[in-house]
Amino acid sequence: MLPGHVAYGLRAQYGLNVPPDTVVSWERGLARPDTRELTALAGVLWCSPGDLIATATTLREHRIARGLAADDLARRVGVDVRSYLKMEETGRWRGNERQTAALAEVLGLGARELLAATGKDAELAEVLRDAATTRWQAYVKPAARLLPMDRPHLEEVLQRLHADYQARMVATYSWGESGGSGGEAGREYLERIVDHFWALAGR
Repeated sequence: MLPGHVAYGLRAQYGLNVPPDTVVSWERGLARPDTRELTALAGVLWCSPGDLIATATTLREHRIARGLAADDLARRVGVDVRSYLKMEETGRWRGNERQTAALAEVLGLGARELLAATGKDAELAEVLRDAATTRWQAYVKPAARLLPMDRPHLEEVLQRLHADYQARMVATYSWGESGGSGGEAGREYLERIVDHFWALAGR
């Protein structure tokens, strides 16, 4: 089907006035269809909406890929549907620990996927930087609020993260370097702190 055929199908079958240029933009990844457009597009192409999502990264994409309606997901997670839709629209999850764990279970998300989908990557990075550079024990609880991980395993990973960073700092000082973050090795480690965390966590 050419973009014009797809645009015609969207208009004739679903009443959506989508120009062929927009269809081309979707194909090239330059624009994204909204939920209604994605559902209609799947209908025109005789597939499921999930088939059109290469790699789900957002809450909305994970929900659509699993064929769940927003109200169904909100009910299963224990969140008001209007609140859920707002969180989906903004890309910022505001649920509590129980709701977050339920969200991960319903959508089948691992810890890393969950963090990306809920827009909490930056918050995790900040917690991890603090845990590596100060007392890691003080950051177990903040990290646990973000991550549905076994507490003893989380503590072990934070302790190792702290030890790795401190070892680089000691090596930096022994080389006679100076700098606000303990030299280049320390800065580079902190810049990639989330990657180091997941490598240590084995996920």
